[in-house]
Amino acid sequence: MQSTSQIRVRYAETDQMGVAYHANYLVWCEVGRTEFIRHLGVSYAQMEAAGVRLAVADAHLRYRAAARYDDEITITTRLTNARSRMVSFAYRLTRRRPDGGDELVADAATDLVSIDGQNRPITLPATFRARLEAVVSNFP
Repeated sequence: MQSTSQIRVRYAETDQMGVAYHANYLVWCEVGRTEFIRHLGVSYAQMEAAGVRLAVADAHLRYRAAARYDDEITITTRLTNARSRMVSFAYRLTRRRPDGGDELVADAATDLVSIDGQNRPITLPATFRARLEAVVSNFP
């Protein structure tokens, strides 16, 4: 399973030359990740209400082309691993070219650890973990 989300690069996310600031790419991955989980029928708010938080423990990002002000970015997100205390996601960020094709802007991966309200590692509740394990896939 994969989900797609779209954002438009806002002026505030760019530098003086209109190029997106590098840290914003990870914010866009978070948009993709939260929407992926929402497509499973669970929101981050519901997870937090159940005492579960997901903290980014590792992030890898490879820039392929500069995202610029007003670009429409598509974030394709897949879950690549779901373990008792950790989940892993892969992302592809693309933009629409003027000729209608897509251009790869960045690809990324994150590992998230499940923690409680005191930031201690916890096992994912069985209901959340079952939903996640059912859709684990390899990113093409």
